[in-house]
Amino acid sequence: MLRRSGVRKGVSLLRRSFATQVAPVEKDCSSITPPYPALLRNLEHVRKVLQRPLTLAEKILYSHLIDPEKNLSGAGKIRGEVYLQLRPERVAMQDASAQMALLQFMSAGLAQSAVPASIHCDHLIQAVEGAESDLKRSIVTNQEVFDFLESAARKYGIEFWRPGSGIIHQIVLENYAAPGMLMLGTDSHTPNAGGLGMLAIGVGGADAVDAMTGTPWELKAPQVVGVRLTGQLNGWATPKDLILHLAGKLTVRGGTGRVLEYFGPGVFSQSCTGLATIANMGAEVGATTSTFPYTPNMRAYLNATGRSPVARAADEAASRGFLNADENAEYDEVIDINLSELEPTINGPFTPDLATPLSKFGEFIESQGWKDEVSAALIGSCTNSSYEDMTSVADLAQQAKRAGLTTKVPFLCTPGSEQIRATMERDNVTSTLQDVGAVVLANACGPCIGQWKREEKKDEENAILTSFNRNFKSRNDGNRLTMNFLASPTVVTAMAFSGKLSFNPMSDSLTLPSGEPFKFSPPSGQDLPSAGFALGETSYYPSPSPKPHPEVDIVVKKDSQRLELLEPFPSPFGEASGNNRDLELPPLKVLLRVRGKCTTDHISAAGPWLKYKGHLTNISENLLITAVNDEGGDVNVAFDRDTNTSGTIPEIAKRFKSRKQPWALVVDDNYGEGSAREHAALQPRFYGCAMILARSFARIHETNLKKQGVLPLWFVDKSDYSRISSGDVLETIGLTDTLQGISDAPIKVKVTKSNGETFEIQTKHTMSTDQLQWLRAGSALNHIRLSLN
Repeated sequence: MLRRSGVRKGVSLLRRSFATQVAPVEKDCSSITPPYPALLRNLEHVRKVLQRPLTLAEKILYSHLIDPEKNLSGAGKIRGEVYLQLRPERVAMQDASAQMALLQFMSAGLAQSAVPASIHCDHLIQAVEGAESDLKRSIVTNQEVFDFLESAARKYGIEFWRPGSGIIHQIVLENYAAPGMLMLGTDSHTPNAGGLGMLAIGVGGADAVDAMTGTPWELKAPQVVGVRLTGQLNGWATPKDLILHLAGKLTVRGGTGRVLEYFGPGVFSQSCTGLATIANMGAEVGATTSTFPYTPNMRAYLNATGRSPVARAADEAASRGFLNADENAEYDEVIDINLSELEPTINGPFTPDLATPLSKFGEFIESQGWKDEVSAALIGSCTNSSYEDMTSVADLAQQAKRAGLTTKVPFLCTPGSEQIRATMERDNVTSTLQDVGAVVLANACGPCIGQWKREEKKDEENAILTSFNRNFKSRNDGNRLTMNFLASPTVVTAMAFSGKLSFNPMSDSLTLPSGEPFKFSPPSGQDLPSAGFALGETSYYPSPSPKPHPEVDIVVKKDSQRLELLEPFPSPFGEASGNNRDLELPPLKVLLRVRGKCTTDHISAAGPWLKYKGHLTNISENLLITAVNDEGGDVNVAFDRDTNTSGTIPEIAKRFKSRKQPWALVVDDNYGEGSAREHAALQPRFYGCAMILARSFARIHETNLKKQGVLPLWFVDKSDYSRISSGDVLETIGLTDTLQGISDAPIKVKVTKSNGETFEIQTKHTMSTDQLQWLRAGSALNHIRLSLN
């Protein structure tokens, strides 16, 4: 363990551009203020058990334990070892994932959600022409789904944010986030809310159902990585560059099973929304979540967004030592970053951890033989759409406008929320961007998640620059040849005026029509609007803390192609699930050995498939369609060894299902990285997958598999991956002992090759006692339903 130095206290290092605020109307914050007195009492129990200094992440997490003594007692190690039983305070769901979450919650038979919850319509709005027409078209196209979500919200007392209100993560930051809170969100970038000093964790819909049904939510106690920030950002460097730099150091797996906890004087010079950007992209290194000590800038943001009661309560909790790490708290690792030395960074293509300093990026492009050409520039998204981001970009646009320049490539801007959009319009930020060629899109996810109807560059290699957070192949426009490079909004904007990847705005000049050189000055933004935030179109917003209306009918048409009621998955053990005699999985045929990086985008693609998020049968048609078969290297090809034929992966999976043949997958490292989409677990389960053998799993996806009754096993010897082929038969040995509660019982897998050869391999698992009950019941939802009845 490594010890941290003392946390800097006192006033923040306010930058010149930080604004004096107009006081907004105070909101009723009774449902969004964490129960600080109860959390502090629980924390005292934790201190008595552990008797050591605590990190901030531990304070927040352990104060939400249902039974601290039960979870933390004993002399053993906690972090990375013990499963915690937790009580989250809030759930947030975006419209794509909310469909399946609510379909699962409906089957539990409860009258209302056990915790405050919200639904946000942001994923189903496609970018085509511009905000107004795109929003109208998307509402018509998705009316059936929006009606379903709104009726479910009314029935169960859930706040419903209508299409046009904004992106879930920006709305949560503006309305619900609070220091010291523990929240779950059905999206991998839920950690964005960590910018307000809380723990916000991305989960699948089944995890959200735990919280909504009052079932203890389980998480293996994460390790805590301390990131010490010193110095101060200057010039072109932004908070986005910090997390891009850190992603390069940690890689997409470096945060798995860990919380990133930032501390040091450099934290206090960042705006609240800047910290949210950093926390947002912590998902790209696999981190459980990210958090920061409570700062004066967080207080200022709470006050500016009408949450002064939360700020006052947080001030009191902070004075009692709750919202920062203890002196001499121990971290599992400490990473030091001097912000004064940080330069802008560009990450990609095809993975968010390939980091290149801006000063070296031109050389990198040349060394790869790529065209020195930008085909489109996109700013906004949940990662970078704050008022500070947009005013910084507008500063560059003003400089360019005065010089007579307009953008050379399509320049698309996505405001993060209706509040941001309205404030931008009032303060002439929008018109400034439009004057130089920007197209302002709807307040929604849009191109960031593949909702971009892009007609140009189809099936053509090209490069785009975005301020987004994720850049896997085919993600943005469906073209696997589009290279998405991630950068700060200001670097993306400067590149839009150049049209060249090699352009470095820190040192290079553009040539004006007059022939004179023009060089951008470092941009300057304003963290909060001087005139306060504008509300915009209030009809998009929900009534706060709505009461449930049990008389409301939730209508799902029998012939709907968008929504489908769920049937419970059967236990993989059949009738044996009720006894202790034979609890081995049935013989499983290997469908596929997946090669290399396989994200949840590969397993369950988004883009045009988003319309089927509430229809398991239809969306399962995209199962693993961009995955690479290691036996031959082809994309979306699987082999049916029983008939000596091949087909697409969904085709062969459906054949196995029609034969009532349960099956297994063999997969590579960090299987399931990326989005939290639980469909990547639901779809293989729907077709009959009972087990996945992996070199390693990404955290959220492994949990989603467990929730749906799929057994995730890890190779003890990673080289065993290549010993198993499609058509081989796998049988578990020792699973019965594990399910009967024998501690540390080994699980082996017997492999029978097509030629009759057999051998056994060693595996390991990360299943807790409760998770084993999910497997035995056939799914976590089955287990919850049994426990509620």
